[in-house]
Amino acid sequence: MRLVLVGPPGAGKGTQAEFIAAHLSVPKISTGDIFRANVSQGTPLGVEAKRYMDAGKLVPDEVTINMVRDRLAEPDASEGFLLDGFPRTTPQAAALDKLLADLGTALDLVLELVVDDDEVIRRLSGRRTCRGCGKIWHVEFDAPTREGVCDRCGAELFQRDDDKPETIAARLREYAEKTAPLVDYYGAQGKLVGIDATGPVEDVTVRAIDALRSYGG
Repeated sequence: MRLVLVGPPGAGKGTQAEFIAAHLSVPKISTGDIFRANVSQGTPLGVEAKRYMDAGKLVPDEVTINMVRDRLAEPDASEGFLLDGFPRTTPQAAALDKLLADLGTALDLVLELVVDDDEVIRRLSGRRTCRGCGKIWHVEFDAPTREGVCDRCGAELFQRDDDKPETIAARLREYAEKTAPLVDYYGAQGKLVGIDATGPVEDVTVRAIDALRSYGG
């Protein structure tokens, strides 16, 4: 199957992508992984992307799409793939459709992890990161024995700026503006399936796999 996974920050896309890709025996492909691979290998696209990143600028869609094209053309993606983190905008989605058409294929399904803003803020703002070993705890779901102290190494726990409610709210606004329109885009193609992303991780995975089975996955 050829899938795209979409959802707001904090919906659990990365975790679910790993489980779903393993279930389908297809590669999980994230733009983050693609960028790192191209930059570390010094490919022409990686060199170009690094130039923008070093200047603090967004990498143009054309560069990102060409990286995705190269990755999807690799042998392990010939029987299917799961895209996590791409596309992020409707122009990128249209470019992906064209890219796949050029490769003689198309997306089978788009899974949307559905979770409301209050739940996202609750999930992300409760995270605490250890200054020592880097382990991430959660004040509600995975609390350390002593408040503010890491059970693993005894170092101080802190809240990253990215996990502060005001930062999360800004990220959610950006998602609503730029990425949420993908729901309408893929819905119009009849390829969108919404998955309730609340509750335990295992329950969300079961819902996603049940939905895939309904579509032959």
